[in-house]
Amino acid sequence: MNRAKKTLTFVTMLILGISCNRQKEIKNGEGFVDVTGGKIWYRVTGQGNKSPILLLHGGPGYPSYYLKPLSALGKDRRVITFDQLGCGRSDKIGDTTLMTIDNYVDQVNKLLNFLRVDDFYLYGHSWGTMLGVDYYLKFPQKIKGLILASPCLNARMWESDSDSLISKLPDSLQVVLRKNIKGIQVDSGTLANAVNTYWASFYTRKQPTSADFDSTASQVGLNIYQYMWGENDFFVVGTLKNYDRTKDLSAIKIPTLYIGGEYDPARPTTLKYYQGLTPNSEVVVIKNAGHVTMHDNAEDNVKAISDFLNSIEKK
Repeated sequence: MNRAKKTLTFVTMLILGISCNRQKEIKNGEGFVDVTGGKIWYRVTGQGNKSPILLLHGGPGYPSYYLKPLSALGKDRRVITFDQLGCGRSDKIGDTTLMTIDNYVDQVNKLLNFLRVDDFYLYGHSWGTMLGVDYYLKFPQKIKGLILASPCLNARMWESDSDSLISKLPDSLQVVLRKNIKGIQVDSGTLANAVNTYWASFYTRKQPTSADFDSTASQVGLNIYQYMWGENDFFVVGTLKNYDRTKDLSAIKIPTLYIGGEYDPARPTTLKYYQGLTPNSEVVVIKNAGHVTMHDNAEDNVKAISDFLNSIEKK
């Protein structure tokens, strides 16, 4: 090849490379993506060229407002947030055939394809860990690392852990909650007081809650939550009642962080159990935090995730 042809080839490759990079660029902003059953809302924030991180909110049906403290991860990468179909700023749904893990996995895939994301980190919180692990098992190719925050990877284990936390409450509240679990009718005000005490002890210990958390609570897809999970977080009667991915954790081949709160229903002992089943994984317990670690102790929570991402990118 003569010098002129070599020069032409080099210039052509450079142009193609620039073009490809432009196609892969994820721009900040928000919008909607068509998925089966409606449109989902998304937002991209942050700066820098490091691999982006996609956030999966909990629930099912609790929109992403409460994840706002995690936008601090955007100092050197894009942070992608979205509301799953049926809650928040996404379209509402009533068709229960859309309320399946497979359909939510498909939503994640369509969003990533729409944004042209080639590689990324996947963060899931609570129900988002169920969705995240199922997504990884189906589409592992582009994920560089998993952050499984306050995970529920075995529904019956979640119930057992919740039962152990109920045992820490005053006897009078235990009686109310256990009657509710058994289907025994309880005065609605008495039940609400018991549930709120449980919540304040193990979910949002920092008071008052933020406006973002209030927004999440006001735009819950309650029909989805009730259909897939049930009436309260401490027992499951919906379609997820037999969910169990513990036998699949050995198939995770990428770096994985299990992170949860000191007082979390996803108890530290359970995090360590999951870690023991997952190759190349680690555990971080956030002090003075319940289930909503990004609310109770935002600084330590963000630092732990950032340290994990940086450890992967230094290799």
